Amino acid sequence: MTGPLLAVDPTSGDSLLAAFGALAVLVVVFAESGLLVVGFLLPGDTLLLPAGVLCAAGGRTGPHLSLWQVMLCAAVGAIAGAQLGFLLGRHGGRPLLARTRSGRLKAAAARGEALLRRYGYRKAIVIGRFVPLVRTVLSPLAGMLDVPTRTFTLWQIVGGVLWSQSLVLAGYWLGAAVPGIEHYLWLLVGAVVVLSLLPLLLHPRKGPRTPPDGG
Repeated sequence: MTGPLLAVDPTSGDSLLAAFGALAVLVVVFAESGLLVVGFLLPGDTLLLPAGVLCAAGGRTGPHLSLWQVMLCAAVGAIAGAQLGFLLGRHGGRPLLARTRSGRLKAAAARGEALLRRYGYRKAIVIGRFVPLVRTVLSPLAGMLDVPTRTFTLWQIVGGVLWSQSLVLAGYWLGAAVPGIEHYLWLLVGAVVVLSLLPLLLHPRKGPRTPPDGG
């Protein structure tokens, strides 16, 4: 048991899925949805899409995952992780962010704060789920910026379900419709990352604003 566990690459979605199945989805999505620093090291988009593919095609070339288990683990991980991140951000997130030396973390935090102010709380919380790196810092930032708990909780659930389930179902559809697609997952993951950046790239730049009454 020790050998296979040591061989697992925690930054590789394929490796985690092969070793731990749907449980990997729960743990990784939970961490990536709100744990500063740790969440940056783990795959999110690069885990959910392959998980969906393996639910449909894994029996042919790799581990077979249960679709309902993956969808449930993805939703629970996304919602619970973001809520914990929000609470951590509200109770000590600023000192942690100030102490970090990670340029990527600070840049993502700046982008997340701009997103919250530009779009308003509701839209930003949902859109932020689909933006790599921002997804990890947005929940703690919402806590730091005193976003109302009720507003955050409602819209992070909406965003978490939309993000996690859409990627799993997209992977499942591809795995069922395209024979051999599991051999080209790296191309699919790259496409997802590019598409996830479009909301920020296409939105016209506006001056920062503070959302009234919770955005």
